[in-house]
Amino acid sequence: MTTHRTGPDAGRATGQVAGLLLAAGGGRRLGGRPKALLTHRGRPLVEHAVRTLRAGGCERVHVVLGARADEVRARAELPDCVLVDNPDWERGMGSSLRAGLASLAGTEARAALVLLVDQPGIGPQAVARLLAAYAARETGRPQDARTPWTARDPREGREARNSLISAAYAGVRGHPVLFGAAHWAGVAAAATGDQGARAYLRDHSDAVALVECGDVAEAYDIDTEEDLSRLG
Repeated sequence: MTTHRTGPDAGRATGQVAGLLLAAGGGRRLGGRPKALLTHRGRPLVEHAVRTLRAGGCERVHVVLGARADEVRARAELPDCVLVDNPDWERGMGSSLRAGLASLAGTEARAALVLLVDQPGIGPQAVARLLAAYAARETGRPQDARTPWTARDPREGREARNSLISAAYAGVRGHPVLFGAAHWAGVAAAATGDQGARAYLRDHSDAVALVECGDVAEAYDIDTEEDLSRLG
């Protein structure tokens, strides 16, 4: 795994919740077109996903790249992102999740909010709702979804490490998902193949706080040629 910082301030932790974008897939069912490079609103899809995380309140964003990573760097504008190379991307999403979480070691992040690059129907409002739920749960005080969360005292920081929060659509768990740092090792150990964190979340379902986002987002994937019609 190789990590590259794309701006002078990218190594500085600017928020306690880091956005973690998984964008390494090769688009096997799309004829080998990496999803990060699909065009959406005139630009590579990876740019759209980064903007979603930033607009939702994640100041620090790590992007895991794999298939045609050099071309993604050349074509996509990803200022101040931390770019993480996953040489094992062909082994599935689990390897990208492990690489992304490993890249957060040594930062000030207390939680990671994971978003998939091929879900353009999920916008900033869903990200903001998870961050607001995180803030309310850890501080015991409601917080406006538009305001980025920052720890208010050391006790709150310790509690933040134990958070498990997921977006839900009509009550069904989906993305994005927020993992407190205390869960990172367990998530990484359980992440195999294309399952990502699914097994870990299933085994810890009693601890997962669901945040309904079905009224502000659509959790469809861009997986097939037919799905490409959803891109603008």
